[in-house]
Amino acid sequence: MHDLVIRGGTVVDGTGREGFVADVAVDGGVIVAVGGDVGPGKREFDAKGLLVTPGFVDMHTHYDGQVTWDPYLSPSSWHGVTTVVMGNCGVGFAPARPDKHDWLIGLMEGVEDIPGAALAEGIKWGWESFPEYLDTIEQGDHVIDFGTQMPHGSLRAYVMGERGTDNQEATPEDIEEMARLTAEAIEAGALGFSTSRTMLHKTIDGIPMPGTFASRDELFGIGRALGKLGKGVFQGAVEHLKVPEEIEWMRVLADEIQRPVMFNLSQIDWAPEMWKGLVGQLEDAAEAGTSLYAQVAGRAIGIMMSWQVTAHPFAMHPSWTALEGLSWEEKRQHLRDPAFKARILSEKPPELPAFETFVTSAFDKMFPLGDKVDYEPDPAVSAYATAKASGRTPQEVCWDMLAEHDFEGFIYFPLFNYADGNLEMLHTLHQHPRTLMGLSDGGAHCGAICDGGMPTFMLTHWTRDRTRGGKIALEAIVKRQTHDTARMYGLNDRGVLAPGFKADVNIIDYDNLSFGRPRVAYDLPAGGRRLVQRASGYVATIKAGQVIYENGEATGAMPGKLIRGAQPAPIEG
Repeated sequence: MHDLVIRGGTVVDGTGREGFVADVAVDGGVIVAVGGDVGPGKREFDAKGLLVTPGFVDMHTHYDGQVTWDPYLSPSSWHGVTTVVMGNCGVGFAPARPDKHDWLIGLMEGVEDIPGAALAEGIKWGWESFPEYLDTIEQGDHVIDFGTQMPHGSLRAYVMGERGTDNQEATPEDIEEMARLTAEAIEAGALGFSTSRTMLHKTIDGIPMPGTFASRDELFGIGRALGKLGKGVFQGAVEHLKVPEEIEWMRVLADEIQRPVMFNLSQIDWAPEMWKGLVGQLEDAAEAGTSLYAQVAGRAIGIMMSWQVTAHPFAMHPSWTALEGLSWEEKRQHLRDPAFKARILSEKPPELPAFETFVTSAFDKMFPLGDKVDYEPDPAVSAYATAKASGRTPQEVCWDMLAEHDFEGFIYFPLFNYADGNLEMLHTLHQHPRTLMGLSDGGAHCGAICDGGMPTFMLTHWTRDRTRGGKIALEAIVKRQTHDTARMYGLNDRGVLAPGFKADVNIIDYDNLSFGRPRVAYDLPAGGRRLVQRASGYVATIKAGQVIYENGEATGAMPGKLIRGAQPAPIEG
């Protein structure tokens, strides 16, 4: 008798082939049969009319601190994710000298908008070296699997001290030591190395993060550590306007070290057609046999604006900034006062840097976020268009959006990937063999972005609900966030429903899969704030053969483990 049998579901197995109705049998945390007469199970799920997929593998998260206190790694595990890769974009918490703990927290807070107070209270420090970090996070209970990477920011600070944090040029001796420690991390189980070269990534004090201006010698010196070992991925966040020129060194590096090099690719309003040329360069690299890839988000990388979070159109108005330090309920009392409304609508904010000005005043990119969340909104319903049609100011329209649900309403601001007012660019990229699904940023951007539910969006929007353009086959979307993301990091033991593979499985009521509205929760350590969003329609999520969620509720099972390095594929019997 099997440990678990899933009966009669529509299996979309992660390979990309057409879905089929079959039973799935599990023993000892491993899939032992798909299809045929599998026999009885100690526990059985009736999956008739339901979708059965592999557990999702999210390769771009930032749970580097949260993993020490949150066994659920939420919100990712709420959305069918059974494996996460963290340590992206050059930020993390190892290696870490004892006197650099606060600095590393400030780096993560500045780059990834994770409350510093939550990190300071929540992180259970117990390491200095990267291998010691792995030993520490391996302890304790976890609901899903997690792997991590060596981050450039903490590595540079560890090796170079203030010279590293001040972005001074690394000496040959510095580079040799960074390469040695990277090799040590990879040998201990790191899945790769990550760096950042974008000016959007700054410390809490506004200083570009370490590695932003790293020389070619430094990048190649560290990258060669991966090449010598024949292990790991080189992942980078690149300055958006400089991607075309940065591709050249990334392509050369990938050729030299014979390891995958992957960069983040987004469409930006300042160069909306640039992505097309980048696709051409990816295709040139593919023809030459170079392992160069682009990581793309599932939708617009969107800022969630509300009175309770970081950004909104009135964030720098004097009347609003004067309320700093008050509790949310005290602020809400002011918002309910008609005189306060009149005053704030009459004010002009102070002059701001270009990016902040864009975010707080581009009203043509501000959209209502109602109870039925729409992540591909029509430009005709923007604050600008609505104001023009109704004879109001855009500010008045935005106030009304934020005033919904007793001033807990949201404005959706699609920052990247929405220069055309639709998601056609992503429709193209998600069908390209040299792109991979990523950039959900699970665990990060707590006060601005709520994209940890990206796997659910991929299923609902691209395969079922899209009305403003073409859809993508369900089998292709499942493959992108199971098989493909797992293979990029050498996790060859998961992402497919077939005998011998890990029994990481989702049972989904596909017809009724949906999102709830985002909400602001104060559930991080020290009462830290974050944006969260739940989903409905996950009948069960199974990790290593154990049911970890059933109908959206955690079961208490904790089968998750630290992943150390690439994992071998099952031996075909």
